[in-house]
Amino acid sequence: MVDRVAYDEFAYFADNASEFGIPYSDPPEVRREAVSMADGRAISALVWGTSAPELVLIHGGAQNAHTWDTVCLALGRPLVAIDMPGHGHSDAPADGPANVQRNAQDIAVVMRALAPNARTVVGMSLGGLTTMALSAQEPALFDTMVLVDMTPGVTRGKAKQIADFVNGPKSFENFDELLARAIEFNPTRTESSLRRGILHNAEQLEDGSWVWRHARHNVFSTPPVDGSSAPESSSDSLDQARHAALWDAIESHAGPVVLARGMREQSVVDDDDEAELRRRRPDARVEHFVEAGHSIQGDMPVELAALIDDVLSE
Repeated sequence: MVDRVAYDEFAYFADNASEFGIPYSDPPEVRREAVSMADGRAISALVWGTSAPELVLIHGGAQNAHTWDTVCLALGRPLVAIDMPGHGHSDAPADGPANVQRNAQDIAVVMRALAPNARTVVGMSLGGLTTMALSAQEPALFDTMVLVDMTPGVTRGKAKQIADFVNGPKSFENFDELLARAIEFNPTRTESSLRRGILHNAEQLEDGSWVWRHARHNVFSTPPVDGSSAPESSSDSLDQARHAALWDAIESHAGPVVLARGMREQSVVDDDDEAELRRRRPDARVEHFVEAGHSIQGDMPVELAALIDDVLSE
């Protein structure tokens, strides 16, 4: 008989708060909503609070909306955290891999349904690229763009360590095997936080084995921003060419642009990326998170929440 691991996606908020010293008395008001797309798919999201959402959070590749839980607890603001297409509880496109342009189209539908008055979008990694595309497609939809450890200058070469983790085994014999791999590739994170993350981002099959929730073909295959096909061996220079339009999106974005950059070696943003951002947007606000790698929301969530809170206050 297979031992089943119990899972309740709303049962871990007290653990998140305790690990990072966030005051916690009663469970927050959080509900899961599904928004229907025109083609019949559904995009899922977590709605925090009962008031009109003030911001929208978009996670990175191979993650899901729960990656923001500690940030949300520290913020204490009404917001929406979205499961991107092919991630978490959201359906993937039926006709092949997603790309940031299609992601942005879906996110726009979700924002209009769940957060029509939110003027700030926070996008991490792949979510950051999606935020840039969203700005180009729907310039009137939001004002402030907050990019978490991502610029259009990030290529697969810079993200190789992350891609190696994501594109590893398709399944794991048991939970401990999956946890061991997560610990190996995330040396800055505590075991308790990784355990929570796995429970949110993987599921146990009937035979007791575990698989990730995300659609593997949607993550770190560097899909073109325009949706065209390209060989898996595409070079970094081609990646940069594909993302040229996203640099233009940042440059033409009418509202404030903020970059939160992790400074540990796991970060995928380098000095050249930051310099190009400053060249394109001299008014951009750049904040360095010295004790964070790529996933700032996991390494320094309270500090990231403080930055977002400051941006919203402005």
